Amino acid sequence: MSSADAPAPRKFRFAAGGEGNAEEGGARRFVKLAQKAEELGYDSFMIPDHLGNQVGPIAALGALAVATDKIRIGTAVLANGFRHPAVLAKDAATIDVLSGGRLELGIGAGWMKEEFDKGGITYDSPGVRIAKLAETLEILDTLLRGQECNFQGEYYQINGLKGSPRPRQGPRPPIVVGGGGPKMLALAAKYADIISLAPPSNKDGKMLLSGITMEATAARVERIREAAGDRFDDIELNWTITTIMPTDDREAMAEMALAALDNGYPPNIEVDVKLTVEQILNSPYLAFGSYEEIADQIRSVREKTSMSYVGIFPTQMEAFAPVIPLLKGE
Repeated sequence: MSSADAPAPRKFRFAAGGEGNAEEGGARRFVKLAQKAEELGYDSFMIPDHLGNQVGPIAALGALAVATDKIRIGTAVLANGFRHPAVLAKDAATIDVLSGGRLELGIGAGWMKEEFDKGGITYDSPGVRIAKLAETLEILDTLLRGQECNFQGEYYQINGLKGSPRPRQGPRPPIVVGGGGPKMLALAAKYADIISLAPPSNKDGKMLLSGITMEATAARVERIREAAGDRFDDIELNWTITTIMPTDDREAMAEMALAALDNGYPPNIEVDVKLTVEQILNSPYLAFGSYEEIADQIRSVREKTSMSYVGIFPTQMEAFAPVIPLLKGE
């Protein structure tokens, strides 16, 4: 495809998210956090799915549907093994109606074995979890269109169930699938409207440090492009910036960050490569510099990868907010 034939880049969108501690009024503070995200200009507010000390995502979405006005609401992402797809479709359609058509339904294979074990829920092999997710995505696609579903899979069987209530969005609410490994990206490329690109993990669930570089990220996008074929241009690509450091000297900040990391990486990261300052500064997942420099970096990420949907952790929501008006509408 020539540059003249290439589609125009997608406009930037911005997502914030919060877990919402379930104790000491945390659920109420969580609603206020979503309202603050709406006030700051974020386009969406996403809720993760864990069995630990946080709000339940389905109930929380119901609350946010009436506590917010314009911001889109969703999950980032539901663990497929926690819910049957027929039940999830019913809940998702109801939330889309209650919110006036603002739902983005994010779902993944589930990855925290500890939570499955504590909840007494079977934690299948990676291959089985991905196969179950593929069946769920097919079922959701039918039921969320308000159509009758007849599905006979290896793990789920649906017999003449019609999706209801009919969602406000047509043809259905967008489905978000997150992942970093080749199999998950291929599955997402087949079914998802939005794909959230995460760095890949090892077999123990630790994130590979090499996955945060621009080169590795661009390679993941190319895998999606190859797997999606003609539908690639219809897919919105998302990623989450994990660290935002406003500074007048981004090179010095990157050097300090590397020095700090050399003294010990977080336990959820596998150090499979030694990063350079240049790789830190170019990584889509890290943002150092003035607000204008961070905006330019995000523009560069979109130019090199076509990713345009920027995710921000709740602890970084206000720190990133001044960047939003610099990119809004582009």
